[in-house]
Formats: sequence, structure tokens, C-alpha cells
Amino acid sequence: METLLTVAALNAHFGRQQVLSSVGFSVAAGEKVALVGESGSGKTVTAQALLQLNPDVRLSGSIRLAGEELLGAGEKRLRQIRGRDIAMIFQEPMHALNPLFTIGRQIGETLTLHLGLNAREARAEAIRLLLRTGISEAADKIDSYPFQLSGGQRQRAMIAMALACQPRLLIADEPTTALDVTVQAQILQLLDELQQELGMAVLFITHDLNLVRRFADKVVVMRGGLVVESGKVAQVFRQPAHPYTAELLASRPDVLDEEAAPVMPPRLLARNLAVSYVQKSGLLRRREQTVLQDVSLSVPAGRTLGIVGESGSGKTTLGLALLRLLPCRGEISLDDVDLQGLRGGALRRARKDFQVVFQDPFAALSPRMTVGQIVAEGLERHQPQLSHAEIRQQVVATLAEVGLHHECMERYPHEFSGGQRQRIAIARALILKPKLLLLDEPTSALDATLQKQVLQLLRSLQRKYGLSYLFISHDLAVIRAVAHQVLVLQGGRVVEQGAAGQLFAAPRQAYTRQLLAAALADS
Repeated sequence: METLLTVAALNAHFGRQQVLSSVGFSVAAGEKVALVGESGSGKTVTAQALLQLNPDVRLSGSIRLAGEELLGAGEKRLRQIRGRDIAMIFQEPMHALNPLFTIGRQIGETLTLHLGLNAREARAEAIRLLLRTGISEAADKIDSYPFQLSGGQRQRAMIAMALACQPRLLIADEPTTALDVTVQAQILQLLDELQQELGMAVLFITHDLNLVRRFADKVVVMRGGLVVESGKVAQVFRQPAHPYTAELLASRPDVLDEEAAPVMPPRLLARNLAVSYVQKSGLLRRREQTVLQDVSLSVPAGRTLGIVGESGSGKTTLGLALLRLLPCRGEISLDDVDLQGLRGGALRRARKDFQVVFQDPFAALSPRMTVGQIVAEGLERHQPQLSHAEIRQQVVATLAEVGLHHECMERYPHEFSGGQRQRIAIARALILKPKLLLLDEPTSALDATLQKQVLQLLRSLQRKYGLSYLFISHDLAVIRAVAHQVLVLQGGRVVEQGAAGQLFAAPRQAYTRQLLAAALADS
């Protein structure tokens, strides 16, 4: 195959800090190449360098597209290439799409700018692209704003925009990370079909090696700004030449060893939970929409209930309802305390017994507070009688529990890696010595090695303190590594629940089998 992209001796500096060192690889026309490595390895910096998107990065070396040198090209020429010859799909479409413009306007802008279509032609072509990427009722959706679409629909709209001009190279930067397993499989299949249909090359950036195995022809492994290994996927995965590649391949979560445990009374007990929203329909009419219905569950002390289901199934709604962060109907008790009967100050005092760790710690941690202030905040609110010295002592001890040194207390969240920020979020929840933790997709944004470290940390903390976990995830390999029991939601209803080993080995419901097939294929 003819070589389309050649990167040679590429260096990148942020000020005095070198972040890429002599990076080199090639992509043939019509080839699918995966760029993998842990957080901070240089994957995204490399992708952005191809289009020279970051003005704060100083680049040197060579980037050639079909023989044309791009490094040092003028801004006018780069604008012609961006979107026309090389297009990019970003990890989080909610951030990449303009919230003030409709999807149709954003796709149409690309068509007008690069292909010279008029407004009517651009709209018609945008509808065709949305239909091709799997958005039904595209003629109606085209006038929607990003916030009015689901996560999968937003990602499909991003793909439609990227493919509008049929680029020769598509850069897909973690395009499926935030999506549930069924939508993830659909997006991967869509990219595969479009790649073959259009004959374009794809540079696929991901931390999920299972996706690489299923999608890519060739893999390039990066670490610390260096390419440490590259080659055909089958060869590299079967016989990795570099120890780091072998470490990545060995980083899939271990299946939880379901040791025999004595029968314990439920710590958390819920019966017949239901959550409804009142929606306006017209000027004066209102209608009630039920998003969670007739959900019952129990979680003993020291055990984990995994909650799974596709986007919109009600996973996060259920978690928030159980912790009284959303109004709901039904019964909820924690160690025989009726949470539904608590109000005001009594509910606030009870909150120290149940805490939350969110998916994105960078968004959940205040950028204006130091780590010490973030971790201490709960103690200051719930145990105001403690002295400053006592609070500091507990903060230092809790940070040590999650593998962080006390010297980090004076630093801010942006100074830490993704894995370290998630440890900070866990420390913030842990310092109150809660009985129950809600973990809402706590590892989905982490690479494989960091994901394994965080899961091992959570399991050790559970064994040490007898914590109960509600663990929400779209990654069934992660659920298999932490959960003793699994509850499967679809459309706000429980379709199946039971012991994790039994459910994974012999799912009873077709929907569960569909989730497992999408998540665990080739794993």
C-alpha cells in the first residue's frame, strides 16, 4: 500500500519541557493504525501535532502527508488541510461541539467552507451524513443542539462532521471512551464500515487494548513521549518485544475471586424504588415521565453491587436516588435507618455514612482548593469539634491510605495525573469512614495500568474497612473485577440480577447476553 502519512524524528516542547522525543511512524492509505499508551505518554500531543492545533507546543522534525511537508506550512495551507484532507474526532463531543449552534449548522459550515456548497445543498448533505452515521430521523435531529442529543448521537454527529469532506486520514482520539458497551460497539462498527467505504486511513488513539485488537491493522506503542514498539497488531499482541507493551497487555482487570463469605444482613436495602420527572408539554400541559420503576436490591457489608446497562437505562439515576440525592418513591434503609424518613439536618448528618466518587475527578474537584482543603472539607463540616492539627493528621493518614504522600496537600488538582486525581477523590470520600460508597464510572477515563491500580486500591480498602460499594460502569470487564452481585438495568427496570460469577457465566436474559457480547468480545 502507498504510504499516506510519514512522521519522522518528531519532537515537541512545552516551554523547556520536552514531551515528544524522535517520534516516528507511518500510516498507509486505507490502513487502520492504533496509537496506544498510558496517560501522559504523548498520544494526543502527537495527534494534535499532525494538524498543528496547539500554538503552545514547539515542534521539530518531519510530518509528511502524501509527500507534502506539513511542519512549517503556512496557516492558510493548514486551514485547507484541516477537515479536508485530515479530520479529527475528539474524545468528548460535548466539549468539541459548539453548544450555541445546531448540529446541522456545524456540519454545514464544514461543507460550505471546504466544498463551496450553498446553504440548501449543505443542509441536504448534512442530513445524508447523519443518516449514514446511524442517526434516525435526521431531518428532525439536524436542528437539535448538542445538549439535546444522547452521548452516542453526539459522537455520530462528530463523525458526520469529520467525514463531510471525505478526508484521506481520520484521527479518532478516544472516540468511544465515554460510551456504553453497546453504543461503543456500534461506533466501532460504523468507523470500520466508513473506513472501508471511503478508503480512508484511520489513526485510532485509545487506552483500550481490546478495541485495538478488534479494529486496527497496526499498533504504535508510546511511553514518556517515545515510541517503544510498533508493528502488526497480531504480532505485537502475541509476542511483545518491549517490557512496557507486555505490561500494558497484562493490565486487564483480574476477575474477582469470589471467596466464600458468611451470610450478612443487608447494609443497604431498597424496595420498589421509582423516579419520575414532570415534563412540560405545550404551554400549560405537563406530563409525568417515569425513568426508574419497581427497583429492589440489597447490598451486605463488605460487598459490591455492580450496576450495568446502556446509556439512559437509569444507572446513575438509581445511584443518586439510593443516596437521597434525587427524590424517589419506595423504601431505602442503611443499617436499618430509614433514609426516606430523614429530612433537613438529620439527612445532612446521615450523609457522612454514604459518599460518592464521580467519573471525572477533574470536574468533581474544585480547581481553587488545594488537595489538603479538598480532603479535609468533609471533616470540617461533619466533625467541627476537631482541631486543625487533628484534621491535618487524619488528612495525611487518609492520603497515605490511597497511596499519596502528604507533600501533595499544598498542590492543586491540575498538577496531578488522572489516576492521582481519582485517588484524591477516593480519599475525600474515605476520610469520613463511610459505610457505603457510590462509584459512578470511576475508572472509565483511566488507561489500563491506572485502571488496574485504582481497582486494586478499592478492593483493598473494602477488605480493610468492610465498605459496601455501589459500582456503576459500562465496562463489564471492570464489573467482573470488583462486583460480587450484578444488577442489569434496561429502560429504568431491572431485567436481571444475581451473583456476578453466575450472571457472567449463564445470563438468563437476551439483553444481558447482548451487553456481554458487546463488552467481552475477544477479551
